[in-house]
Amino acid sequence: MSNEHSVASAIIRLMQGVIYREADEDTFLTLDRHGAGVRDHFAAIGIDVVVDDTEGYAYLRSRPEQDGDEALPRLVRRRALTYNVSLLLVLLRKRLVEFETTTSEGRLILTTDQIVEMLRLFQAESTNDARVADQAEATIKKTAELGFLRQLHGQRDHWEVRRILKAYVDAQTLSNFADKLQDYARTVATDV
Repeated sequence: MSNEHSVASAIIRLMQGVIYREADEDTFLTLDRHGAGVRDHFAAIGIDVVVDDTEGYAYLRSRPEQDGDEALPRLVRRRALTYNVSLLLVLLRKRLVEFETTTSEGRLILTTDQIVEMLRLFQAESTNDARVADQAEATIKKTAELGFLRQLHGQRDHWEVRRILKAYVDAQTLSNFADKLQDYARTVATDV
């Protein structure tokens, strides 16, 4: 494959979404060898190519606006996330931090039941457990569609937490979430 074809392929794959080294080694090699050409292509339209070699993923990010510059249209529309999806992303990120502090290798794999239990702690009390489980499973499905969870091949109830989550839910977001939970806990305690 020619260099020009490899660069074009890498550009297209990045436009399709997050690239993982384990699933697309060829694109990662192209980014390593010819990354300048790929970055130049996207720089012309105000997009940065982010490559995390340690975690093994690459993605596109809109370049932050500079003072005085006119804003460019967004390449990808922002989507508002539901409360449940936002909550799950933060809970998964927290679980990923805990996993990484106790284990140096491997992937974080959770069962559907484990994820449902994580969410259940933050759901309103309900006498309809089936409804709560259905909502949690819909949240898991949406989170997987967004690319933050991946169902394991041949294991319907097992999910890999994708490391790209670290790029979207940072330490500051986790800290803010913890503060809000403490405020909520204090409010609940004073209401009782």
